[in-house]
Amino acid sequence: MFAVEVRDHIMIAHSLSSPVFGPAQNMHGATFVVDAAFYTRDIDENGLTVDIGLATDALKAALDPLRYGNLDEIDAFKGKITTTEFLCKHIFDQLAATVRTKGLGDNGRIVKIRVQLHESHVARAWYEGEL
Repeated sequence: MFAVEVRDHIMIAHSLSSPVFGPAQNMHGATFVVDAAFYTRDIDENGLTVDIGLATDALKAALDPLRYGNLDEIDAFKGKITTTEFLCKHIFDQLAATVRTKGLGDNGRIVKIRVQLHESHVARAWYEGEL
């Protein structure tokens, strides 16, 4: 399996509305380093898994609606607890939609995506799924 991984980051605000989160129930900020890996079973005739520029653009487009925003105010997230794991799946879904509409020019070769959010230098979460 081949993979290309690209990176970006987002700064967000949110609260986690369950007692299990202790003080994080209050509004707080987070800066996430975001990695997105695109997997194929082979490389194309140019030796590519996926074009890094297109992958970078796709990740940026998936993150832009969240960037510098308060997640508590996003309609699609109403009633949701926007944990790091939740955000990984949300970003995965955005990237998967881009791949399905041929937005990465991979000709249907991408078979899996993994989205990883680094909360800090000691904690991270990810979601990965087949396409």
